Amino acid sequence: MKTDDHRIERYRIAISRLFALMLGLLVAFSASRWNTATPLVGSLLFGAGCLLIGIGSMGRLWCTLYIAGRKNRNLVMEGPYSLCRNPLYFFSFIGILGIGLATETISIPVLLLAAFGLYYPHVIRSEEAKLRRIHRDAFDDYVARVPCFFPNPALLREPPQYMVEPRLFRRHIFDALWFIWLAGVLQIVTRLHELKIVVAVVRLW
Repeated sequence: MKTDDHRIERYRIAISRLFALMLGLLVAFSASRWNTATPLVGSLLFGAGCLLIGIGSMGRLWCTLYIAGRKNRNLVMEGPYSLCRNPLYFFSFIGILGIGLATETISIPVLLLAAFGLYYPHVIRSEEAKLRRIHRDAFDDYVARVPCFFPNPALLREPPQYMVEPRLFRRHIFDALWFIWLAGVLQIVTRLHELKIVVAVVRLW
C-alpha cells in the first residue's frame, strides 16, 4: 500500500509539472483581447484576480499554521479544518481562479477550473482513504460532521492556544504564498509583451 501511495504521488507531481509547463507556455505567448476591445473589463478581471489571490494565499497560510508537521500524524479538526475537511484545496481553488482572472481573460480561468475539477477530486479521495486507514473511527466521525470541500462558517472552532513548530511552519510559508509569486510573474510577462521582447501569438477572451 505504501508503494502505491508513492507511485500515485510521483505521477501526481509529474502531471502537475507538465500541466504547469503547458500553462506557462500558453500564458507567455498569449495576450488578452479585453485589453484592446474593452480595457475596463480587463482591469476588472485583474482586480478580481488579485482579490482572490490574496484570499487564497492567506487561507493557505492559515491552513499551514494548523497542519505543519501534523498532516498525517494527527487528525487536525480545528481552525480551517473545522470548516471543511480539505480547506487547503479549497483555498488553492480560490487562488487558482485568481491567477486565471489575473491574466485578464476568461479562457484561462475556465481552463484552470476544468483541470482542477478533473484532477483534485481524485487527490482528495486518495488522501482521505489514507487518513481513514490511520485514524479509523475518529475520521469517520469527522466525515459525518464536517463537509468535504466547501466550508461551513457556522462550524468554525478554534482553540485559545495552538502549538506550532516554527521550523516547519517557516518552510511551508513559501508553499502557501506561491500564488502571489505567480501574480508577479504575470506582470513580468505583460511587460515583456509591451516591450516586444516576447511576442503574443494568440489573443484570448
